[in-house]
Amino acid sequence: MKLRFPSIAVMIALALAFAAPAFAQQGSRIKDIASLQSGRDNQLIGYGLVVGLQGTGDSLRSSPFTEQSMRAMLQNLGISTQGGQSAAKNVAAVMVTANLPPFASPGSRIDASVSSLGDATSLRGGTLVMTSLSGADGQIYAVAQGSVVVSGFTAQGQASTVTEGVTTAGRVPNGAIIERELPSKFKDSANLVLQLRNPDFSTALGMARRINAYAQSTFGSRIAEARDSQEVVVQKPATADLTQLMAEIENLMVETDTPAKVVINERTGTIVIGADVRVSKVAVSYGTLTVQVNETPQVVQPNAFSNGRTAVQPQTDIVASKDGGKVATLDGPDLRTLVAGLNNIGVKPDGIIAILQGIKSAGALQAELVLQ
Repeated sequence: MKLRFPSIAVMIALALAFAAPAFAQQGSRIKDIASLQSGRDNQLIGYGLVVGLQGTGDSLRSSPFTEQSMRAMLQNLGISTQGGQSAAKNVAAVMVTANLPPFASPGSRIDASVSSLGDATSLRGGTLVMTSLSGADGQIYAVAQGSVVVSGFTAQGQASTVTEGVTTAGRVPNGAIIERELPSKFKDSANLVLQLRNPDFSTALGMARRINAYAQSTFGSRIAEARDSQEVVVQKPATADLTQLMAEIENLMVETDTPAKVVINERTGTIVIGADVRVSKVAVSYGTLTVQVNETPQVVQPNAFSNGRTAVQPQTDIVASKDGGKVATLDGPDLRTLVAGLNNIGVKPDGIIAILQGIKSAGALQAELVLQ
C-alpha cells in the first residue's frame, strides 16, 4: 500500500486556513492603547546658568538678568562680586525643563532640556551648573547639572555664516537627579483608571468586556466599567495585588475601533486615508488649464536720414493648454478600491486633495475630512 502525502503548497494552505481565525482575533494590548491615569508624567522647570562657553554666551549689557544671576551665584559660593563689570561672554542664562516619570524614586536620573533666554549664539561646549527643578506646586523634585549636548553648529566668517540646526538649545543626558518622590503611592489607590489614547466608545466597551471576562474567570466577579469614550475604571478586588493586577490587565488583547478619517496636509501634499473610509459612487472629472504669457518686446529703428526716434514695440504671446479632463467613476467600498480609483485618474497629490474635498462637498465621502 502506497501512502501519498500532501504537497507543500497544500500543507501551507491548510496551515493558513486554520491560522486565519487566530490572526483575525488578534488586536492590540491594553498597554498600547491606554495609559494609567495615576501613571502620567509631571513637568518640571527651573532657571540656571550655562558656563564655559567660548565667547558665544550672553552679552551682559543686553541681558542684565544674566549678570545678576552670576553675581548671586558667586556670592552664594562666598566670592565677593563688588567692583567693575565683567565683559566676558562665556555665561548664558537658560531655562531648564524635564519630565518627571511616574513612580520615580529619589536617586534615579532623568534627561533635562536646556534653552537659552538671552542673546547667546551657541550653547555648544557649555556646562549647566546646579539648577533646581520645581513642579507646579512649587516643590523641588530634581536637581540638574552637567555638560550640554548641542546637535546644531554654526560656522562664521567675515562675509558669510553657515548654521545647521539649533545651537541655542540642547540636552543634558541623565543630568537631573530626582530628590523627591511624588506624594501619592500606586498601591494606595482603590481602583485603576485607564485612559484611551484615542477616545472611542466601541473600544472602551470592548476593553471593559475583555477585562470583565478575565476577572470573571480569575476573581469570580466583574471589576471594569466604561465611564465614557476615554475612561475605563477597574475596581481592585479585595484579594488582588494591584501591581500584579495591572501587569495582567495591560497584556490583555482588545479589538480597537477608530472613526473613519482622511487627513490632508496641503503644505506638504501628504494624504492619509483611514482603513474604514468609504466613498459612495460618484463620477469625477479633473483637468488643469495652463495659461502662459510671454512678453517679447522688439526695438524698432527708424530709417536712415528720417530724423525718427528709436521705439520699443510690445509683443505678447499667449498660449493656453489644458491637461487631463478624464471622467472616472469612483466607488470605494474599501480602502484598496478607493486608492486604485484615485490612481487611475492619473493626478498628482494636489489634484487628489482637490478631488477629496469635492467628494466631501458632494456628500459622497463617508469620513471626517481633517485639513492641516
